[in-house]
Order: sequence, then structure tokens, then C-alpha cells
Amino acid sequence: MKSLFKLYAILLNLFPRAWVRAGGAIFGWLWFDVFRVRRHLVLENLKIAFPEMSYSERLNLARKSMAILGGNLSEVFLVPAMNQKWVDENVVFHGLEHIQEAQSNKKGFYLLGMHLGNGDVMASALVLKGIPVQLITKVFKNKFLNDIWFSIRGAQGVQFIDAHGKNTAFEVLKGLRSQNAVVFVLDQYMGKPYGIETTFFGKKTGSAYGLALFYQKTKAPILTVYAYQGSDQKMHLCIDPPLNMDHLLKENREENNLLLTQAFCDKIEEVIKKHPQEWLWLHRRWKDYR
Repeated sequence: MKSLFKLYAILLNLFPRAWVRAGGAIFGWLWFDVFRVRRHLVLENLKIAFPEMSYSERLNLARKSMAILGGNLSEVFLVPAMNQKWVDENVVFHGLEHIQEAQSNKKGFYLLGMHLGNGDVMASALVLKGIPVQLITKVFKNKFLNDIWFSIRGAQGVQFIDAHGKNTAFEVLKGLRSQNAVVFVLDQYMGKPYGIETTFFGKKTGSAYGLALFYQKTKAPILTVYAYQGSDQKMHLCIDPPLNMDHLLKENREENNLLLTQAFCDKIEEVIKKHPQEWLWLHRRWKDYR
């Protein structure tokens, strides 16, 4: 099965990247405008985030977002055939020096991630740049589907940590000791016991506080990573400077969990406002915290 997907990736790579993404955009159109899966949710989420927009503006933004999402999904299947040449031709890096500076500390670093841009292509591009990446993610209960999906996503050497595994904490700390980039994706809803009540785009909800715990323990640098599609038809992969978190820290760990996690949410919100068409509006982000 892995060989089949490798062959498919090679064949897909024969086409220009713009064609691959355009094919995926058709899927996004079918999802949103034909089958209308979670269409109402997408528009409601946009209303929460951008109440000042008119309905037609939100509808237009939703369609752009779904087209990009479809393109991202289609492009994931290129990962098994990606190489340094593909990265050089299709990816523009911004802020790579921040990762190089973080690596010089010799203790690893965290990447604050979000569902904005193509996360799997981003992670693979970083690996092909010589930056070891470990991504904390959920796994499928179905082993067959899980093996297929992660064989595609991890084809270039990205490593994965089960978000709710028995050894998650150990693997995160081991990754840091190995001077890896450990990615926490924190833009989805999380309730108890792994979440804490935060505010996102002015509305109360729940967010995972795992990164706050690990930061207090290790003080390893936290860099924000995201991507967007440029007018040059290339992926622009952005790494922001390290977040300054120490001024937020108090004596109480629980209070720190809230202060740090809220700061992460604020940073993610800031990035989404810059590139709203790139974010995953399909998720039920604003559930009541419980």
C-alpha cells in the first residue's frame, strides 16, 4: 500500500503544483457549495471571528478558505515524492534564522502550530531543510487507516507523537533533548481534563494547555510557524521570532497555565487575522468549555 501511494505521488508530481492545488480546490467547492457539509458551521465561525463583515463578505471568504483547504489536502499526497528540488522550487522560507538561533541553544525548541496553511507539507519541507520535526497529533483508532495516513504524512521523516499516548510527556522531553522541533498545534477546542478556559476572537472556549506545562518545565524557546499561498503561486513558510513568555510567569503553576495558553491563543488569532482564508474554519472551535 505504501508503494502504491509512493507511485501515486510520483505521478502527481509530474503535474505543475498549481494544477494539483486547482484539482483540490474543486473538491473544496463540492464540499461547501454542492454537498454543503458543515457549511453553516463555517459561516457561523466566520461571524464570531469577523462580526463586522457582511454576509456576502463572509461567504466569499468561506469559499476561498474551502478552495485552499481542498488544495492543501490534494497536496498532502505529494509528500512521498517531495525532495530538496521540489522545496527549492515551491517553498519560500521566512524567518529560518530564528530556527537556526533556537538550534544554537542545544536544548531543542517548540513550534506553536495551527491549522493555517498546509501543515504536513510545511513539516516535510523543514525536514528536507535538515530540521528534525516531531509533530504532536491525534491518531486513528483504525490501525489500517492510521498506518496509511501516517505513512503518507511521515514519508520524508517527520516523526509523530500521539497526543494522548501513555508516553507523550516522555517523548516530548526526549525530542527536546535530541534538539528536535516539537510541534504543538493549539488552535482547536479542548475541554477538560486537557484543556483550560480561554478567550479566542473575543469568545470564551477551551484550549489545550500542554505547551504551557512543558514551557514551565523546560523554558525551551517557542517559535510560531504557519504558511500561506503567495501571489507567486508558492508556499510561503513563516517562522516568527521566539515568543517572550517569561514576563507572564507567576508563582502559581495553574495561573501560569492560563496566562501562557491565553498568550498562545492571542498569537494564533493574530496570525489568522493576517491570513483568514488559510485557516480551517470547519472545526467546532467555539464549544462551551466543560
